Amino acid sequence: MRISATINSFKSSNIISWKTTGKLQQTLVGCIELSGKTLQSGKVSKVKIWPGFTGQGRYFEFHSNLIPASIDFVRELLLCTSLCKDGYKIRTVEHLLSALEAKGIDNCRIQIQSLDSEDTEVEVPIFDGSANAWVEAIEQVGRKEALDRCGNNVEKLAPYLSEPFYVSRNDSFMVAFPASKVHISCGIDFPKRLGLM
Repeated sequence: MRISATINSFKSSNIISWKTTGKLQQTLVGCIELSGKTLQSGKVSKVKIWPGFTGQGRYFEFHSNLIPASIDFVRELLLCTSLCKDGYKIRTVEHLLSALEAKGIDNCRIQIQSLDSEDTEVEVPIFDGSANAWVEAIEQVGRKEALDRCGNNVEKLAPYLSEPFYVSRNDSFMVAFPASKVHISCGIDFPKRLGLM
């Protein structure tokens, strides 16, 4: 099953529900600005991450086009995660988005640009190949309670599974089980070089 078909069947099923977490939505205290070389194209791109209002979520702004950091806009590409909308593509978003999630940043505007103003696609800088540069930048600027445009806070929602979920493709698979806490186990097998990790 293709990823988009899997996502749509998952979202329209009854096995997921959204519940409050008891925590308030968060955003950045100030702006983060980082530039660096990209992995796929080798070009330099610049990223500015701005605080956001409650309920806006995380979204990219590229050439004045807004692309939500949502699974609805994910497109398959080899060795990276890309978000696409209206002919614009932002590649290699996984390290930045995982850092934002890990540090509890629910709402922010991620402004990204390449040096070539004619580009319809851009990549997030790769830095050392991990999320570390993003984590350090988030920690340096700090986090605060996000408010809506009227000054109200809003509780954070999280998805909950009511039954196990399984998806596979070729020799890859993912399984999710209902649980009260997040626990992630993963592995990868490079049989000719490194073996099972």
